[in-house]
Amino acid sequence: MPTKFLDIRPLSICFLTLALGGTLTQAEDGCSGLACDTDPTAVAAMSCVDPRTTLFDDCLGLRSPMAAHGISVDADSTMFYMGVVDGGRDRDFRFGGHNDYVFNIDASKMGGPEGLFVKLRAEHRFGQSLGDATGALLPANVNADLPVRDSEDVFLTNVLFTQMLSETFGVFFGKLDTLDGDMNAFAHGRGKSQFSNQAFVATPIALRTTVYSTLGAGFVILGEDQTPLFQFSILNAINTTTSAGFDELFDEGVVLAPELRLPTNFLGMPGHQLFGGTWSSRNYADLAQDPRIILPNVPIDRQSDSWSLYWNCDQYLYVDPCNPSRGWGLFARAGVADPETNPVESFYSVGIGGNSLLRHRSADTFGAGWYYAKTSDELGPLLGTVFGDGQGMEMFYNVAVTPWLHVTPDLQVIEPANRRFDTATTVGLRTQIIF
Repeated sequence: MPTKFLDIRPLSICFLTLALGGTLTQAEDGCSGLACDTDPTAVAAMSCVDPRTTLFDDCLGLRSPMAAHGISVDADSTMFYMGVVDGGRDRDFRFGGHNDYVFNIDASKMGGPEGLFVKLRAEHRFGQSLGDATGALLPANVNADLPVRDSEDVFLTNVLFTQMLSETFGVFFGKLDTLDGDMNAFAHGRGKSQFSNQAFVATPIALRTTVYSTLGAGFVILGEDQTPLFQFSILNAINTTTSAGFDELFDEGVVLAPELRLPTNFLGMPGHQLFGGTWSSRNYADLAQDPRIILPNVPIDRQSDSWSLYWNCDQYLYVDPCNPSRGWGLFARAGVADPETNPVESFYSVGIGGNSLLRHRSADTFGAGWYYAKTSDELGPLLGTVFGDGQGMEMFYNVAVTPWLHVTPDLQVIEPANRRFDTATTVGLRTQIIF
């Protein structure tokens, strides 16, 4: 199948020039260079547009007293207008969106036990599904199809209780979603703030063993920066996004999922090395539908148990001397899975991302990446005949119009695993409003 990656080189250069151009004239004095957030002109320019960090700011004076009593609310709406302009399955543009409502509760501020935290997440999608337009196994815009493809109902995907037993050790239980796993500084963001393609949001190698939302429990060890250093989860093997999940609890098996994320300091720059794995005792007899991967729902030879192993890294190459939270660098992912039960047998990706270094654009972010997904040829004759390996690339530039309004042009070139479709070129615009 011919590819068209070389056809977009001029546009690729434009994206990277826009994102990285500011580094070319950086001053010798680190805090007087183009990258500094403390540049008074840049700060004044953003403040003149709109100083609010959220659209509703303090929300009629309610947000501050709620926070004082341990309740914080994070809500956003992300809308997409994306289409296939060449190749693919459907050559048209589609509009869709996703709303996310997250409540974090500190029980100690409400008179409850010290160290008890509760997380609630309600979410829904609206508009047209964007997943099948390219003909690829991995959707070009995973967030537009979550939590349930082709449904606009609101679903409660997180009711998670965490009890910290010390400053660094805690246990958790409840309903949770797995999209927050496989964390990466430059390639994550739940498909809302960084990349849109499932290949760069989280590893697809574990999608067969870990469902999107289900009941589970486990423990977590926090690092010095209070982010998870190691966590171990025991999950229900059935997706219960649309239900409480108690009636189906462990009916079809259990999933074990350890994950270790180690901070690094190679070349004097921050980074992380992540190692994870999953094992499921579930019996697999068909390719059940999942909004994070697009497959024909056909029977396969019944197999018991499945597993996956995955790794990712992020490594900063530049850190703003005036603001250590800003910078840019490289990322990579790799993983392998049981070929007898997993449609994606192995996966690799690499890319670059982070904060823009253009003057006055300190809040903008960018990313560019490439992935390769090897399709298993052991699942049955249909997949072996119709599907081959898939690969693709994505570039985005997230423009912070205001702190609460982000507009992101996005370009993808995808060689679908489905051999019936030609290489797809997609372009789109993503708008995120933070309430």
